[in-house]
Amino acid sequence: MTDIIELGLDTFGDVTTGENGKANTHAQVIRDVIDEAVLADQLGIDFIGLGEHHRADFAISSPEIVLAAIAGRTQRIRLGSAVTVLSSDDPIRVFQRFATLDAASDGRAEVILGRGSFTESFPLFGYELSQYETLFEEKLDLFAELIQQQPITWKGTTRPPLKDQRVFPPVDSGRLKTWVGVGGSPQSVIRAAKYGMPLMLAIIGGDPNRFKPYVDLYLQALGQLGKPILPIGVHSHGYISSSDEQARDELWPDYKVMRDRIGAERGWPPMQRAEFDREIEHGSLYVGSPETVSRKIAATAKALGLSRFDMKYSAGGLSHERIMRCISLYGEKVIPRVREMLAPEILAS
Repeated sequence: MTDIIELGLDTFGDVTTGENGKANTHAQVIRDVIDEAVLADQLGIDFIGLGEHHRADFAISSPEIVLAAIAGRTQRIRLGSAVTVLSSDDPIRVFQRFATLDAASDGRAEVILGRGSFTESFPLFGYELSQYETLFEEKLDLFAELIQQQPITWKGTTRPPLKDQRVFPPVDSGRLKTWVGVGGSPQSVIRAAKYGMPLMLAIIGGDPNRFKPYVDLYLQALGQLGKPILPIGVHSHGYISSSDEQARDELWPDYKVMRDRIGAERGWPPMQRAEFDREIEHGSLYVGSPETVSRKIAATAKALGLSRFDMKYSAGGLSHERIMRCISLYGEKVIPRVREMLAPEILAS
């Protein structure tokens, strides 16, 4: 864990419900996300991450474009993806877009690379799902070369080779901060260590402590490879309101609709309220009053040795008004409380 844990926010630009009870347009959702990030910056929240999706229920398909708009209205908040689906993109273009964002934001850009939890981008951009593993492995290998900011000579099977090729613009700091997003694959954990990239664990269900073996594996691999200790982060869903009961009651209807819609695509049964409550009490839903959410984040940070925790604050049709109130509570009450709870850990380290 770093001296002071970073506390951020993530969103996929979930299509929210407006005051008229109807779904907002994608354009309105994007404008609202920009306003949400501006509020987060004003509150001193460390990071805003935007997920890439290519489906009707999420509005953001080009995170770096929205992040550039956010950069123009903010001063300090770090700007990144959550995640960039590298398998179905061109690593060189991804690097160029985030290097450009880094320049425009005066060094605040970072990228989280992953395979994502949906596959719509593969047919959309002409990639075969049968190459799922190969595409990610090769493209991550190329990206690892790109962030060295040296002339590139590289060869793989998924694109033409490169020989002494330079890529522009360079990143002023010398290296674009690049995380690898992992959902629970030991191979992905080892891959992140191999390339010397920080690890972002996407924990969207179950006891977060079950990911401790992945943390241990990552640290062990870094040691065996002679690499320094690198940041470890967690991305999980959450929602904050004035009391535990109010937070659960406000989130439940929209969370269930979202969960059941995705679950129907994957063969999951409809979610029941008891399952939702169990996930809050014993799993990876950080839902409740500021004190309750603070205690749960601090416990996860201690258990996994985190450098960053990012709360995914949007959930299906959950309204922009409630989202803004949640962000306010996160910045004003949860972040100071989490850091207070972790202070003894810092002093003892």
